[in-house]
Amino acid sequence: MIEKPAPRVELHPLSTADQQEFCALVQASAELHHPWMQLPATEPDFHTWMTRFEDGSNLGFLIRVRDTGAAAGMININSVIRGRYQGASLGYAAFAPSAGHGYVSEGVAAALHYAFTELRLHRLEANIQPANTASLALVRRLSFHYEGLSPAYLYINGAWRDHERWAITAPAPWTPDPSLPKI
Repeated sequence: MIEKPAPRVELHPLSTADQQEFCALVQASAELHHPWMQLPATEPDFHTWMTRFEDGSNLGFLIRVRDTGAAAGMININSVIRGRYQGASLGYAAFAPSAGHGYVSEGVAAALHYAFTELRLHRLEANIQPANTASLALVRRLSFHYEGLSPAYLYINGAWRDHERWAITAPAPWTPDPSLPKI
């Protein structure tokens, strides 16, 4: 089930102006993120990482708590593919100071709503390491379905790591963009 954005959080496009706050939160969250992901923790790494968003095929957001403005986590909509696929992959992480309050779940729900309505995507995938129980619980809560195991899928923290592939499609009725070529 895709819900409208939650009242407690809002998605803010990630920008280079967020570098100091982002890197400080990544550093504070190192234990929480290891071994699941590697996010940029220094200014040079952040600026290099931000280049991935320049061509529009990847979108980055901060999840901000509406009442305080605090960054509770981040979400990426990665590798947007148009045409017949109309899909992307989803990456997300909590920041340690706000972890465990449901903000990332609400942020991911908001990102799904945005992806399926504003971006008009049909499918989103989340690839999760099998032992990452918190992330697996999140996608289950949001009605993603399990599609299989991808051995040695992503290189993270010095090793090729297996990932479970979870996906969700846009709720009906969804129709493709009429400008798509017909075959």
